Amino acid sequence: DMYSHDGDADEPEWVKTEREQFVEFRDKNRDGKMDKEETKDWILPSDYDHAEAEARHLVYESDQNKDGKLTKEEIVEKYDLFVGSQATDFGEALVRHDE
Repeated sequence: DMYSHDGDADEPEWVKTEREQFVEFRDKNRDGKMDKEETKDWILPSDYDHAEAEARHLVYESDQNKDGKLTKEEIVEKYDLFVGSQATDFGEALVRHDE
């Protein structure tokens, strides 16, 4: 739906990649379309840990010296990122903690 040929002979690389992903991973029963279960597995994969992914994202974006640890200064510098994160309960965890 996002790509129309409009006279182009060659498909963009992202279209080829998406087609391969569909055939190899998403259309598990090989019927050429995604049923309810295939769509559910694509949107909410059972082996994906959302909390871990969010935590890794926060560290990646905030760890300025790339030492794998966050200092108070690094967190304060990216405060908006932490306040908007589900991992910090949208900032609530920042105000209740033990030191």
